[in-house]
Amino acid sequence: MKDTYQSITEASPEVLFKDRNSKFFGYAFPIKTEEEANEHLAELKAKHHKARHWCYAWQLGKEEDNQRYRANDDGEPSNSAGMPIYGQIQAFDVTNILVVVVRYFGGVKLGVGGLINAYRTAAQMALEESNIIKRTIDEVYVVKFDYPEMNKVMQVIKQNNLNVIDQKLEIDCQIFISVRKKDAEDIYSKFDNTYKVEIKKLEI
Repeated sequence: MKDTYQSITEASPEVLFKDRNSKFFGYAFPIKTEEEANEHLAELKAKHHKARHWCYAWQLGKEEDNQRYRANDDGEPSNSAGMPIYGQIQAFDVTNILVVVVRYFGGVKLGVGGLINAYRTAAQMALEESNIIKRTIDEVYVVKFDYPEMNKVMQVIKQNNLNVIDQKLEIDCQIFISVRKKDAEDIYSKFDNTYKVEIKKLEI
């Protein structure tokens, strides 16, 4: 089971590719929502308000079966900008990411082949300048129990080196844990089979 994915930790530096007087500025941003992508696009449109095109592609989702993407040519010939940018997102195997290429027209038409090369290259340069890291896909659970069961629960947490992300330790206790996906079923059963302990998966 694949339970890792790659993304970038922060926005890339601005990169620049030139072809026959046209300038292509490339950017990559980590995102978690489509709204974040739209915010970055609005900022770039304000920064480069004299540009001709703001072409982009984004992908969201940690697992292949629930990933979604969008590619936008923003007035360039069909599939000459957005898809070449998206192709680089796929080539670098990254997700939760937005890549934008801003074009200033230089007065000379590049043709579809030239555009594909320019947008692909600018996207590639932005991703090459990005800090790409591998992360695990985790499940989050809440473990519920009464205070007298504390030792049993903490023993399971300690033995399995589990990541506690929050806890409420009162008469009715709750501990929130993050578990790597490949281990999730095993950890669930350990708590589920512990007397007077309840475990529930949280949708995040």
